[in-house]
Amino acid sequence: MTRKQRVEELLRELPQIYPDAHCELDFKNPLELLVATILSAQCTDVRVNMVTKVLFKRCKTAKDYSDISQEELEGIVRSTGFYRNKAKSLRGMGTALVERHAGEVPSSMEELSAIPGAGRKTANVVLGNAFDINEGVVVDTHVGRLSLRLGLTSNSDPVKVEQDLMKLCPQEQWTLLSHWLIWHGRRRCKARNPDCKECEFRDLCPSVDHPDRYLKK
Repeated sequence: MTRKQRVEELLRELPQIYPDAHCELDFKNPLELLVATILSAQCTDVRVNMVTKVLFKRCKTAKDYSDISQEELEGIVRSTGFYRNKAKSLRGMGTALVERHAGEVPSSMEELSAIPGAGRKTANVVLGNAFDINEGVVVDTHVGRLSLRLGLTSNSDPVKVEQDLMKLCPQEQWTLLSHWLIWHGRRRCKARNPDCKECEFRDLCPSVDHPDRYLKK
């Protein structure tokens, strides 16, 4: 089975298996999603959602993030890990939005990826989920792991994985592809002890029963 055939089969089955797949970060607007995504680095969505429940009451606008003290912000986001850098990034984000974009989150890859604390992956999350713009594919640890296990790429570098997935999948499904793979990664194809026995893609997965042997096909 070629990569293209495997992707076509996945795209037929994944929507049936995970019809409700969506971004599991809680947000009500582009700013909240941008903040949550910055905080999600090396942290679970569950933990981020606990923190943002408090943070979003304190900071409602870009200016709020620009004006809040480093010390206070560190205290709020401490449990997400790397809290000093994250607090610095959020304050820089707020300042950049105020100074460059009249306090609004921009809706272009070039402008979004230039925001402090962001980058291409974060921009993809915000564009796809807050603006419904399929600019690229979000490649987090789950997407990267499953792409290798399912034989959709032979690369481990997120940029190269994204390029491979963009070539294989129709653009209108780029955002959903990330959601589907993330949901499958969290619920079935986990990093440790993946449930290959019950996996819905057992028959097409080249790594079945050998999930850590990434086949290069």
